[in-house]
Amino acid sequence: MAIVGAGVTGLAAARVIAEQGHSVCVLERHSRPGMDTSTHNSGVIHAGIYYPTGSLKSRLCVRGRPMLYEFCARYAVPHERIGKLIVAGEERDAAGLERLFALGCANGVERLEWVDRAFIAAREPNIRAVAGIYSPETGIVDADALVKALLRVAEGAGVIFLPGTRLVGADTHADGVALHTEREQIRARAVVNAAGLYADETSALLGGERFTIYPCRGEYAELIASRRWLVNGLVYPPPHEKGHSLGVHITRSTAGNVLFGPTVRYQARKDDYENDRLTVEQFVEPARQILPMIQLSDLRLAGSGIRPKLHPPSESFADFLIQRDRANPRVIQAAGIESPGLTSCLAVGEMLRDLAAEVL
Repeated sequence: MAIVGAGVTGLAAARVIAEQGHSVCVLERHSRPGMDTSTHNSGVIHAGIYYPTGSLKSRLCVRGRPMLYEFCARYAVPHERIGKLIVAGEERDAAGLERLFALGCANGVERLEWVDRAFIAAREPNIRAVAGIYSPETGIVDADALVKALLRVAEGAGVIFLPGTRLVGADTHADGVALHTEREQIRARAVVNAAGLYADETSALLGGERFTIYPCRGEYAELIASRRWLVNGLVYPPPHEKGHSLGVHITRSTAGNVLFGPTVRYQARKDDYENDRLTVEQFVEPARQILPMIQLSDLRLAGSGIRPKLHPPSESFADFLIQRDRANPRVIQAAGIESPGLTSCLAVGEMLRDLAAEVL
């Protein structure tokens, strides 16, 4: 079994497939695992509130969240069940929150609470809000440490990790697939395409079905260290109506950094994290919508990430693509794994394991 891509999706799948007694290798184009989407994100363990009921994003998030908490506790991955507030800054925003609360309940999210101004003020005294939703099951995780733990556990199960190994071609035969890299040929009975931002190109190389990954950059600013006390946890506005993101929200990392973001910008390149970055001034007004006392001097630019979206900017939602390929039955697709892909990774791995069992 071969897996293309050593992000959280590929590594989680590799581990559980190897635990079934199969020989597994993971090809990774970079010199280290998880260098793209897996570690360029907010590091939030989502509860499963936002996604259409019955979608893979909803079901795998709700299933994957407790699995991820258990994994992090077992393998000493820094994390915290910190809780999240989704707040209405004005009365006119409350109706949107009511719809979101109903959706979260329909998705099976545990312990959601509708909270008032007093509850919010007790937790986040500097936040502007008239009402909100409190999700105590939401948390944070050190994404880099999670990637390293997933690799360590996968290798302990016998997985062979091949860093700096770029797929350049493939031939499908009756009994499997011959993968061509820049150095060698690898024969596999089946292939999982977990190539993230490059999943569309990888599918084409594998003779699989055609789809398009739309790279969408998200940028962040952060509070300077002396002002981190202004925020205690995770605070989100109501999600954007177009559905491209959850809005510029406030997150706290396991290291204590307080971030504002991510923004949304569709772009052509899949590897452009820095060209034409927003200025720190452009974060001030969105930040003030939640934290009114923010001044320009309180902020500095932070990192950026690129989401592998399966829908163009003219559309608002696309589900994860997790299925056996319709053009090449030896290929299993795991594409479009954007948020909540980090939260869902262990549940996604199990789903890929079950699909692989149909081929192996």
